[in-house]
Amino acid sequence: MFTFDGRSIPHDGRQSVAAALLAAGIRSWRGTRVEGRRRGVFCGIGVCFDCLVTVNGVPSQRACLVVARSGDVIEPQDELREGT
Repeated sequence: MFTFDGRSIPHDGRQSVAAALLAAGIRSWRGTRVEGRRRGVFCGIGVCFDCLVTVNGVPSQRACLVVARSGDVIEPQDELREGT
């Protein structure tokens, strides 16, 4: 299990963070800067930036590329909340 926004998320040890979030029914985890539109996984191969999350305090990690690890603390990356 890892935590996402305070919620325990199961994973199989081989899944990306994005795959585990999708399997848990979480479809979006970031807001766009200008209009706050919700984003999640789009391309799934690390080309776009729609799936950005903060992993163990490190921002701007692509959830589709980061392998989920037990004990990780994943937080949504909300552009509006972070003021960027």
